[in-house]
Amino acid sequence: MLGLSQHGFHTIALAEWGTADKHDVAVCVHGLTRNGRDFDVLGEALSRTHRVLCPDVVGRGGSDWLPNEDAYGYPQYMSDMAAVIARGHAAAVDWIGTSMGGLIGMMLAAQPRSPIRRLVINDVGPFVPKAALKRLADYVGADPHFADFEAGLAYIKRVHAPFGDLSDAQWRHLASHSLRPDDQEGGYRLAYDPKIGAPFRDPAQIEDVDLWQLWDTIQCPVLVLRGAESDLLLPKTAQEMTQRGPQAELIEIPNCGHAPALMDDDQIGAITDWFARTGRTRP
Repeated sequence: MLGLSQHGFHTIALAEWGTADKHDVAVCVHGLTRNGRDFDVLGEALSRTHRVLCPDVVGRGGSDWLPNEDAYGYPQYMSDMAAVIARGHAAAVDWIGTSMGGLIGMMLAAQPRSPIRRLVINDVGPFVPKAALKRLADYVGADPHFADFEAGLAYIKRVHAPFGDLSDAQWRHLASHSLRPDDQEGGYRLAYDPKIGAPFRDPAQIEDVDLWQLWDTIQCPVLVLRGAESDLLLPKTAQEMTQRGPQAELIEIPNCGHAPALMDDDQIGAITDWFARTGRTRP
């Protein structure tokens, strides 16, 4: 499908689950350096009740890279995700967002006449401490070269160790969509545009992110998932999210940090059970 920036049209890669005739539509959006194939297991599970759309945010995965680093940012991501929502042909959608995808969902849910019906936020909130952002700056935008797939797999396991105790098959699945062949030098590189790391180049300029004013305008039901060892969604922030604004329900996921991979039965069940409990109000 197509998105539009000031530089023209660009392609947005999209993985889809479920049949087009399903009334309920879910949109799953990944983290900063990730891609929509992170949600393959969740998408298959949700396809029993939903048509599921899992886009690669522009500059990641199979989506186009933008010609200018300044074009990467939340206004562009929100515009593209509005096009993804339209692709679902539904008046309202359920949104599942990990990290950056959760922030995009929050921003969309806070808009007047938002089509976000229910919002699942995976390990992010309206306050993001600069210490966690500086940790991300250690690798976001890096462009390492890997001699072979196994070297790339080892990198993915190291950088994303906070995802939790994943099986070898799960890590290989993530790595297979996180690496791209290097046609010039052979071997592999990461499957994202290094220019997405531009805001992280100068750690001295990184500050806390405060979006509480935005959070307080959200009116739809919200489920927050927090990795028990997360340094990005602090316990204090998560608790405050249950007490103000949409007064979210909070579930803490043990044995992982930022962010739960949403690949095991317990984590997927937390989402599907919440959907079942909150019902699917017909628009």
